[in-house]
Amino acid sequence: MRNRSVADLMTPTAVAVQPGTSFKEIARLLDEYGITAVPVVDEDNRPVGVVSEADLLRRHTAKDGPSTAEAMMTSPVVVARPSWTAVEAARLMERHRVKRLPVVDAGGQLIGVLSRSDLLQLFLRRDRAIQEEILEDVAIRILGLSPASLHIDVDEGRVTLTGTLERKSLAPVFVRLCESVDGVVEVVDRLVYEDADGPVTDAPVDGHGGGAPPLS
Repeated sequence: MRNRSVADLMTPTAVAVQPGTSFKEIARLLDEYGITAVPVVDEDNRPVGVVSEADLLRRHTAKDGPSTAEAMMTSPVVVARPSWTAVEAARLMERHRVKRLPVVDAGGQLIGVLSRSDLLQLFLRRDRAIQEEILEDVAIRILGLSPASLHIDVDEGRVTLTGTLERKSLAPVFVRLCESVDGVVEVVDRLVYEDADGPVTDAPVDGHGGGAPPLS
């Protein structure tokens, strides 16, 4: 099971501007590329800020009028690493209340941009692909479950698990692993269990429990 990383989801050819780039040039770039914000990089291609449409509008309505990227940008900039999972990036966006993250390499240089819309691609994954990953990677490879005893239904990212598990203790693990699969929106557990409390015990023989017969 492999979760897609920031490197898989980001836009790799990021448009960027310099601190001295003018208001008018930034507005032109946003319009030309159909984007809502642009990273500001220094001479070594390291992000130092971000200028958004909101920053342009704020500066345009200010008394001092249009200016450069350096004067308008939001800084310090919050960045992501290409090896991060989508969940890590989403949590960082939520924590800092930003809609996009410049992505930098080990040297801190800009290599792409990750936006909220990029993260939404995870939830556009086909149901069939989700179903196959849960069955083959989660159920069979990781948990060693028998596919004959399970049924996995996926509808618009909503996973419903039915069938029989040997032990009830496997259920929360199974559900948690399913929730971590890319594209899963919700997991519904309708599993039943051969033994709700532990390993299956020997059946009673002649009214006695398993093991040696009673002493006469």
